[in-house]
Amino acid sequence: MQPDTDKRERLLAHSGLQYLHHHHHRSRFLRQYKYFHYLRPFGILFTLLVLYLALSWADSKEMIIFFVVILALKEMIHFFFLWRLEKNIFKPMISLKQGLDEVAKGNYTTKVKNELYGDLGSVIDAFNEMTEKLYEGEKLQIEYEENRKALIANISHDLKTPITAIQGYVEALLEGAFNTGENKHKYLKTIHHNIIYVNRLIDDLFLFAKLDMQKLEFQYHCTKIRAFMEDLIAEYQFDFTEKNIQFHYDAQLEEHIQVRLDGKRFHQAISNILTNAVQYGPATGLVIQVRLYRRENFAAIDIQDNGPGIPAEKLAFVFERFYRIHTERPKEAGTGLGLAIAKELIEAHGGHITLSSMENQGSCFTILLPLWQEDQGEVVE
Repeated sequence: MQPDTDKRERLLAHSGLQYLHHHHHRSRFLRQYKYFHYLRPFGILFTLLVLYLALSWADSKEMIIFFVVILALKEMIHFFFLWRLEKNIFKPMISLKQGLDEVAKGNYTTKVKNELYGDLGSVIDAFNEMTEKLYEGEKLQIEYEENRKALIANISHDLKTPITAIQGYVEALLEGAFNTGENKHKYLKTIHHNIIYVNRLIDDLFLFAKLDMQKLEFQYHCTKIRAFMEDLIAEYQFDFTEKNIQFHYDAQLEEHIQVRLDGKRFHQAISNILTNAVQYGPATGLVIQVRLYRRENFAAIDIQDNGPGIPAEKLAFVFERFYRIHTERPKEAGTGLGLAIAKELIEAHGGHITLSSMENQGSCFTILLPLWQEDQGEVVE
């Protein structure tokens, strides 16, 4: 942690020097502006006085009036020019300086009113756009930090529960607290189930960390998507049959069609979606339907269930990291990363995932993968 602390202190010191430098120039600018603003009328009066004294010796009053009018017109034009300069240059720059001071203090909600066109107006617009982006970035950082804290709390809870169960059953087995081999088998099965659950949580965290740091490696290959999906479905078919889940698969895509695929990563994405359907689906009577078909230049995969559905106001957040559809945290609800990971993995393939859902009518995830054309050359891993 010490290098990070030193770096942060250096950044703060640098920011402090920048602020002092900026503050010095701002003070000098304000002094010049005050001089211009308050001494300008005295300058006009002084000019008129000098002219009056100079012309008071003249014999012709008409000449005096002529010069006074000329000078008055000149001063009026000069005054109008300076007024325009103050309105269009000095005051906007003062406002911009004040806005910069607020940003330096960390207030990213500040805005500078802009009624100008041209270069200075563009600068003010750029300033307002910058503060808006800084504010959005600050909000995202705060949200990310809150989500990170929630993740730590949730993972602590999710890991502690199965580990405590494993510990209890192991202690019972060590103490011989079972009467029959059937009870022993039941204990061991429960321990095995909890270990699988813990491993899945750890895998999600590890994969999320890799994606977050953009250090996850992909091995892409030209893959016949129909054959790949048939193998994947066969793997889940047996498991779902044991759990009394109706699982249907319909392949409507030609066998020769290929996509650019990392089989391991795409398998993880499909697994996360199916796991989500099982977690939030009904305890009995769950039906999952998978359909593979072609949609223009994409291989499309629909994964539909008859679960409780998702409220319309929550659909926009389903693929966000750490987001849980149900706040009551059902048993083995996972990390809240499953669908976010699935989305990132699919997009890494150049694909896209969408969700349509209605309450009490189930949900349907649609995955689109671009087809691989023979004239695209070799797959780059």
